[in-house]
Amino acid sequence: MKILGIIPARGGSKGVPGKNIKMLAGKPLLQYTTDIALQCDLLEKVIVSSDDDTIIQVALGLGVDIPFKRPFNLAEDKSPMLLVIQHALEFFKDMSIEFDAVCLLQVTSPMRSLDFLNAALKKFNKSNTDSLVSVREVPHEYNPHWTFTCNENEYLKVATGEKEIVGRRQDLPKAFHRDGSIYITKTAVILDNNSLYGKTTAYIENKESFFVNIDNLEDWQKAEKLFKSI
Repeated sequence: MKILGIIPARGGSKGVPGKNIKMLAGKPLLQYTTDIALQCDLLEKVIVSSDDDTIIQVALGLGVDIPFKRPFNLAEDKSPMLLVIQHALEFFKDMSIEFDAVCLLQVTSPMRSLDFLNAALKKFNKSNTDSLVSVREVPHEYNPHWTFTCNENEYLKVATGEKEIVGRRQDLPKAFHRDGSIYITKTAVILDNNSLYGKTTAYIENKESFFVNIDNLEDWQKAEKLFKSI
């Protein structure tokens, strides 16, 4: 299966200004993702999609292919990632280069390991699903069977719709949340169905104790502390 690795890295970050190339433990944040992606033999090609000239120059220095400059209308705060991926696929399609699937690797997950990436790609290759995402288990206190919404009388009701709340932690079914590290989707689902997930989504659980998804300065400070402790 031919899989395109896409690393999105736009300019104009507000949560952490300039975060994509901001130095973290001696390396630009971008490098943690590019290093892993370029080592992965299961990716047919790896590119960075960026609108920012400085980011592009840093990426080129890291040895990553920059086949195009992302249009500014696809690099705004509210620009959907689906459109960013579709733009890349259409660019290659116009050159008669096609891929079976896309692996989205976000720069904000610097602690992603090569082994974890390979495991995700292998599981996707073996599965008959439209997509695969990396997840982490939801702590039991936030399990959807233990969370509530309000009804019209402002009484609490179990978010899952059950009439009785699960009594014991041991009886709670596992629940997961996307960790933002890896998204893999078939090209046909992205282009024909306008979806990053399709109808069936497999998962791979990230159990690493060292994990951070950088969205704000607090996350950045957490990442700095984690790298110092390794």
